[in-house]
Amino acid sequence: MHLDAEEKVEVGLMEKGTGDPEFGGKGDETPQLRLEAGPTRRQTQEEAADGGVELVYSINDRPPWYLCVLLGLQHYILAFGGILVIPLILAEHLCIRDSVATSQLISTIFFVSGLCTLLQTTVGNRLPILQGGSLTFLTPTLAILALPRWKCPDPGASGEMPASVENATGSPGHADDMWMTRMCEIQGAILVASLLQVVLGLSGLVGFVLRYIGPLTIAPTISLIGLSLFIEAGRKSGSQWGVAALTVCLILLFSQYLSRVDVPLIAYTEKKWQVFQYPLFKLFSALLGMCGAWFVCFLLTVFDVFPSKSEEYGFLARTDINVRAVVDSPWIYLPYPGQWGVPTFSMSSVLGMIAGVLASTMESIGDYYACARLSGAPPPPCHAINRGIAVEGLGCILAALWGTGNGTTSYSQNIAALGITKVGSRLVLQTTGILMILMGVFGKFGAIFITIPVPVIGGMFLIMFGMIAAVGLSNLQYVELNSSRNLLILGFSIFSGLVLPTWFQANPGIVDTGVKELDQVIVVLFTTHMFIGGFFGFVLDNTIPGTDKERGIRSWQHSVEDGGRSADTSCYDIPLCGAVFKRYRCFRYLPFLPSHVNTPPGASK
Repeated sequence: MHLDAEEKVEVGLMEKGTGDPEFGGKGDETPQLRLEAGPTRRQTQEEAADGGVELVYSINDRPPWYLCVLLGLQHYILAFGGILVIPLILAEHLCIRDSVATSQLISTIFFVSGLCTLLQTTVGNRLPILQGGSLTFLTPTLAILALPRWKCPDPGASGEMPASVENATGSPGHADDMWMTRMCEIQGAILVASLLQVVLGLSGLVGFVLRYIGPLTIAPTISLIGLSLFIEAGRKSGSQWGVAALTVCLILLFSQYLSRVDVPLIAYTEKKWQVFQYPLFKLFSALLGMCGAWFVCFLLTVFDVFPSKSEEYGFLARTDINVRAVVDSPWIYLPYPGQWGVPTFSMSSVLGMIAGVLASTMESIGDYYACARLSGAPPPPCHAINRGIAVEGLGCILAALWGTGNGTTSYSQNIAALGITKVGSRLVLQTTGILMILMGVFGKFGAIFITIPVPVIGGMFLIMFGMIAAVGLSNLQYVELNSSRNLLILGFSIFSGLVLPTWFQANPGIVDTGVKELDQVIVVLFTTHMFIGGFFGFVLDNTIPGTDKERGIRSWQHSVEDGGRSADTSCYDIPLCGAVFKRYRCFRYLPFLPSHVNTPPGASK
């Protein structure tokens, strides 16, 4: 697109056409950011995208450095809540009793997320997509840590761990040995399971697998991620329901009721100060809601409204409980591979984690197509999808080596931000990756978030986990819900995904085959909600007779593939390697390279 030199910096509400279903139909309004640009700027690639999405900067454009920093910081803030949730949940189940260790875990996951974002945007699918921790890995992780072997022991009267609890070497250990041993088990499971994702990408099997996976498999798998965590959300919110309710109300206020209200801001442009309107509430609703409740808790702590004794109700709403962690944490903390120890491996943990890997893979494929539409890029060809999945698997391996306790996946909320800001530049997301790395190295930064009160986190969980469950169910828009076949598959898959894990958790010793390793495999798989729901959905949807229209396969594939029309896909090429790939014929047979002979743009195999 072309921008005139007279255009000013302006953020306003502009009408969006019907060609962009992600942000509503005709008449739906979303904020648009207009930025000053030169009069001779070249034509961007949004004509290749579906619906003619109007962009200020397209995927290959390079905004000014200061704009990259500001927009990169915004993407970081959008992903901040989803990434922060993971170490806060893991800390409790890993038996971390040291707030400094929790801050180091937070720093590590932000550091690795930035590293994986740079990797994906540079040599992966090269879309402006952010990589971060995934809740799809959290469900099998909690199932593994719920095994009797890994359950957290109660601290002794003196505050030390019981002598009966042994570390990985077989000798009694202190608190650090306790949680690091568990972390090494999770690292090993993610490390081996992620190899499957790498193989799926490098071999080109992703397209083959997609033939048999439809909305009735995706819906229960994704929705059960959120539904299975309701106990976690309830326990944290229940520490002070008033604060949790305040957090929920503030997030709803900013994200829904005030989403169309723009805040006047001042900017210096063309050698003068100008006032422009900015959709502050819509872009930073989660951050504003959390910080608002956090600040209220700070005031109530200062005035001693909350009790000061740990056994009294409401104590966990205080902001000074973990303030020592900020003081004790180093200013600079550089995460490194193997910082918690050498990963350990067990068959039961690996098989349980594979369910998370497959769910993350399917979720990311849909994100790739949505990101392409909103960044002004043509539908991604098969080689870009294959390479993106392979690099995502490589990112999970890096996360396992560094010890985040989680894997990495694409972030849908950051993809949605592309449509709001109208800036789809790859360089902006690469800047985000650099910012995340810097924030991860700054040790005090991770420690600050340890002071967030528990009920504030619980309120965030209520919103976030509910949204995840709803996102999973949104895939049902493609199927015929009047069909008794579909209702049976959906109902049974979700209900069994809730019933079976709950029963197995309530009866921990019920599985006894005589082989300890086999017992652990069965327990982990049958206590992983998303595995049970996805498994039954996959089997029933592919065995019970039904038309493609009834199953939603046809509509879902059309939505994902975006029409598969021909377009210039040079934006997906690996930089500095194009001439080498064209020179040697052997590269034509590798399904993850642009030179692959059977990769028509946007088409599925």
